[in-house]
Amino acid sequence: MSNRETKTDVILIGAGIMSATLGTLLKELVPAWDIKVFEKLESAGEESSNEWNNAGTGHAALCELNYTTERPDGSIDISKAIKINEQFQLSTQFWSYLVNRKLIKNPQEFIMPLPHMSMVQGEKDVTFLKKRFEALSNNPLFQGMEFSDDPAKLMEWIPLIMQDRQSKEAIAATKIDTGTDVNFGALTNMLFDHLKTKNVDIKYKHSVDNMKRTDDGSWELKVRNVDNGSVERHTAKFVFIGGGGGSLHLLQKSGIPEGKHIGGFPVSGIFMVCNNPEVVEQHNAKVYGKAKVGAPPMSVPHLDTRFIDNKKSLLFGPFAGFSPKFLKTGSMLDLVTSVKPNNLLTMLAAGAKEMSLTKYLIQQVMLSKEQRMEELKEFIPNAKSEDWDLVVAGQRVQVIKDTDAGKGTLQFGTEVVSASDGSIAALLGASPGASTAVHVMLEVFKKCFPEHIAEWEPKLKEMIPSYGMSLMENPELLNEVHSSTAEALGLSKKKELVYS
Repeated sequence: MSNRETKTDVILIGAGIMSATLGTLLKELVPAWDIKVFEKLESAGEESSNEWNNAGTGHAALCELNYTTERPDGSIDISKAIKINEQFQLSTQFWSYLVNRKLIKNPQEFIMPLPHMSMVQGEKDVTFLKKRFEALSNNPLFQGMEFSDDPAKLMEWIPLIMQDRQSKEAIAATKIDTGTDVNFGALTNMLFDHLKTKNVDIKYKHSVDNMKRTDDGSWELKVRNVDNGSVERHTAKFVFIGGGGGSLHLLQKSGIPEGKHIGGFPVSGIFMVCNNPEVVEQHNAKVYGKAKVGAPPMSVPHLDTRFIDNKKSLLFGPFAGFSPKFLKTGSMLDLVTSVKPNNLLTMLAAGAKEMSLTKYLIQQVMLSKEQRMEELKEFIPNAKSEDWDLVVAGQRVQVIKDTDAGKGTLQFGTEVVSASDGSIAALLGASPGASTAVHVMLEVFKKCFPEHIAEWEPKLKEMIPSYGMSLMENPELLNEVHSSTAEALGLSKKKELVYS
C-alpha cells in the first residue's frame, strides 16, 4: 500500500458539472494554479450530472410553477423566478464565452432551443396560471410568454396532450420559445476535456475516504485507488466538495463547525421514457404541471422533449422513489451513517414535520406501472403502456437544517456550506442545481476567495457580461446578452424576441 504525498493549490472532489464549472472558471482566472480532481467512478458526469439522471431543463423559471407562489392576498410572488432566471443567464453567458473562445465546440451537443410550457387543469389552477402569466409577462426577463385557455390554440401548441381529451375540465397553458434543453452530461465531459488541455490532473476511480486540517491550515486528503486499494495523501490550500449526494459525508468528515446540524434526506426519481418514435415526434416542448399536495418540489410532473446523443427523446415524470443511498452508486448505509450526534435532533424534527412527504414517498414507491400510466394519461389521454419504459433517474439529497422556520427544516434548492476561513466549501442540495452552476461558483468565490475578487473582476466581466448587475434593471444589457448568447449557442433558430 503506497502512501505518496503530493501538494497542490486546489482539489476538486467529484467530476460533475459543479467541479467542471469551478475548475474551468479558475483556469481562466488564475491559469498558474495547480488543480487536481478525484472521481470515484470511471468517467466524468456519471451521477447527478448525467443526462438520464436529471430533467435537463435549463432552469430559468419559465415553466416551473413552484418558483412562483400565491400570497395570502391572491397576488403572485415572482421574486424567486426572477432570481433563478438571472442565475441561469449567468451560465449561458459563460458557456457563450467558452464557445466564442473555442475552448469548447459544438454547443448543439449540449444545448437546444425548446419551448418551455406550464399546463394546468381545473378552474382554480387556471386562475392561478393566468395571474402568474400576468405577473411574469410584464417583466423584461419573461417577455415573449403567451397564455391560452383556448382548446384550438392548445391543440397547435401541444397536440399530443390535447388529442382525444374527453375531459370537460378547464385547461390552460403558458408558452415561451426561449426555453432550452440542456444535456449536462455532455457539457460536463466537454469541460473536463478542456481542463485536461490545461494540465488539470483528473484521477478517475479514486475515492476520497477522509480529510483533516494540517498545521499550516491546508487540507490533507486520504485518497484510495478503487482498483488496487493503494492509498495516497494529497494536500491542498483549497478543497471543493462537489460529490452530489456524497458531499454530506465528506463535509461531516472535514469536522468544520459549519457542517454540523445538517442532515440529508435522499429522494430518487423514476422517469417513463417513450420507446415509440411516432409518439416522440408529436411533442416538442417541456411541459410542467403542478405538484400534488405533499409532493417535494422536485416531483412536479413534466412531459419533456429531450435531446440525448443527438436523438430526440420523450420523458414523463418524475415519480418519486426511495432508497437510503445518497448516490445511485452509493451504499445502502448512506442515510444511517449520515446521522451523527450533532444532527440527530435536526433529523428527528424533520421526520416529525414531514409526515406528508414520507406518506407521499411510500405511496409513490408502491405504484404499479398501470398506476403510473394513469398519471401519464392526465397529460397524454391516449397513452399506451407498451410505448413507455421505466428508467431510474439520479438520487437527490434534500438538505435538512435548523433555520428561523424551526428545527429540522427541509431545504429545497442548492446551497454552499463553507468554512469561515474559506479553505473548504461543499455543495449540497438539488434543483435548480446544474442550471445555476456558474452562480453557485461565484458564491464560492465570494465566500472562499474574497481577497482575489477585486483583481478577478475584469476577467469575470469579460466571461459573464452581467456579472454584478441585474439584467432585469438593465434592458439594454439584457438585449445584448440575449442576442449574443443565442448566436454563440445556436439558439437563434427560434424567432428573435425584441426587448423594449
